[in-house]
Amino acid sequence: MVVVGEALVDIVHRTPGIVDEAPGGSPANVALTLGRLGRAPVLVTRLGRDERGARLRRWLEDSGVEVRGVDAARTATATAHLDASGAARYEFDLEWSLGDELPGLREFVGAADVLHVGSVAAVLEPGARQVAALVGGAPPRALVTYDPNIRPSLVDDPAAVRGRVGELVALADVVKASDEDLRWLHPGEEIVEVARRWAARGPAFVVVTLGADGALAVTAGGDVVSVPGVATEVVDTVGAGDTFMGALIDGLLAAGATAPGLRAAAGGGIPSSELEALLRHGARAAAITVARAGANPPWRTELTAPAA
Repeated sequence: MVVVGEALVDIVHRTPGIVDEAPGGSPANVALTLGRLGRAPVLVTRLGRDERGARLRRWLEDSGVEVRGVDAARTATATAHLDASGAARYEFDLEWSLGDELPGLREFVGAADVLHVGSVAAVLEPGARQVAALVGGAPPRALVTYDPNIRPSLVDDPAAVRGRVGELVALADVVKASDEDLRWLHPGEEIVEVARRWAARGPAFVVVTLGADGALAVTAGGDVVSVPGVATEVVDTVGAGDTFMGALIDGLLAAGATAPGLRAAAGGGIPSSELEALLRHGARAAAITVARAGANPPWRTELTAPAA
């Protein structure tokens, strides 16, 4: 199981005068979630040989994630400003490239059964082209998942980003995006119609998270399944969507889903009842994350415990 993408340190401004630092980065958070759920992922990322990089590596490894790092001049940061509801607005100090290691990474990814990519690493050049090459070269057996997780503050060329997202959607077996992602990528369009169009391009299904309103999924056959949000007291939303993504992958594997099976079956091959269960699994995991500070996804034991 391979996750490719950025790992960084979140510098979070919670209230005036209160600032803390915590490890994060969307793909890193997905890997962390998978590690805590016992899936033993490998994160291919870019880290500086500095204190922040060492902290990120320890944070990941302590949760069962193997880190395959490309050396960087410094470890990336994301400065998050929280509003009264706990929602975060980000400013990034980030460079993304896999350097000269692409040939070796191609071989490494060629042995993967699951490949997840997303967020900044999938659209920020020059590394975005390398990520696309890894996805395009993934073996037929690999379950490919993708979360665009758009960061508008990093976008200089919206048209190029929309093109890159479209390319990766067509290559993925499963896509998860937030309603905010779809509104930025396709302004003025209905969310369900965008998800339906995406699903028709290749994925077995497309999931759209709706914050406190839950989530919906649209299958390649056009069916729509939705679940409500899980009621909880929100501390902040940092890492919530990434937790949902990791739990979604975990649920697919638990259900025995395979890439060849998803691709061969009409309409994506996921019965509505199973798809609903996957969405509920992701929503419950995300609710645990938003109830505590920072990107702190649940461990397997927390998800298997009876709901309060």
